[in-house]
Amino acid sequence: MLSQILQQNPTDSFARYGLAMELVSQKRIPEALAEFDTCIQHNPDYVPAYQMSAQTMAANAQPEAAIERLHQGIATANRTGNQHALAEMEALREDLTTR
Repeated sequence: MLSQILQQNPTDSFARYGLAMELVSQKRIPEALAEFDTCIQHNPDYVPAYQMSAQTMAANAQPEAAIERLHQGIATANRTGNQHALAEMEALREDLTTR
């Protein structure tokens, strides 16, 4: 269903994010990360894509990539005023940088 929505509207951030999350749940990590990247390309202010892609990278032995994504996501959360995601991403970044 999400694929059908994306065929009609490839820039639909919610559908793209949902597809990425479904791919994560199926352990299709490279595909999921590609969908998160596409989501961010289409909508650079979509904070959840930064947050969940960073979490996915961190959980899959990609800490450097996760930290870079968190830097981007923190800047975006600051710019868009998403304080909840900002706090969570800062905590994850702190955890990854002190390992």
